[in-house]
Amino acid sequence: MRFISWNIDSLNAALTGTSARSDLSRLVLETIRQADADIIAIQETKLSANGPTAKHEAALGSLFPAYTYAWTSSRDPARKGYAGNMVLYKKDLSPRISYPAIGAPAPMDQEGRLITLEFDTFYFNQVYTPNAGNGLVRLADRQVWDQQYAGYLSGLDQDKPVIATGDFNVAHKEIDLAHPEANRRSPGFTDEERAGFTALLDKGFVDSFRYLHGDVTGAYTWWAQRVKTSKINNSGWRIDYFLVSDRLKDRVISSEMVSSGDRQDHAPILLEIDAPA
Repeated sequence: MRFISWNIDSLNAALTGTSARSDLSRLVLETIRQADADIIAIQETKLSANGPTAKHEAALGSLFPAYTYAWTSSRDPARKGYAGNMVLYKKDLSPRISYPAIGAPAPMDQEGRLITLEFDTFYFNQVYTPNAGNGLVRLADRQVWDQQYAGYLSGLDQDKPVIATGDFNVAHKEIDLAHPEANRRSPGFTDEERAGFTALLDKGFVDSFRYLHGDVTGAYTWWAQRVKTSKINNSGWRIDYFLVSDRLKDRVISSEMVSSGDRQDHAPILLEIDAPA
């Protein structure tokens, strides 16, 4: 099976926007469409609590006619038009879909951060992990989220193998960002967040990219929009992952970044795997 994950940073802008950045986003969506994945996980949709509009539905139907989709959005008491996820899956698939609450600090469970698809032989989970925030104002809550999410994923893994993907908002190791020394207390590279990701892996999961590619450097999935030369200079971070249960690691065929062209921010990532029979 083939999976793609992408933090889109506003589905509305990508589908209906008129800016130069929206044009670049649509080029990325076309690249994703051509990849013909079985499942496409989209984070940070920023849709309202009512989900896709009729205009969005028409655009999705035109771009991805072979897929159906499920979504979750931020809802009261969480901030409106914040976070949110969508998963598109081929129409010949019949997953059981859930939108888990994991007992995270309020209002994280209402921010539309998790979707899980259950198949007969595995679970597929997508996550948009909360950012620690400017000044690390949300770091303590983020640490609780990491613990609760690790427990949730481990619980799934006790039932059947798991494929988990999304924007985890952490560069795990120094080789996962271009300038580690300058970012020691930056959101996404604190010791606390890195330790949380290590603890997740220690529950029986594998970073599929590192498993296949080892300690390769210069491989990133995110480049800051506010720094015009960040992508030109490859001054990036790797914060988007495909994790698999340890017992699936030898089934992984490919785990790669997908080109996002000139668009800064997140690049899509791709996983190919021999799915459990």
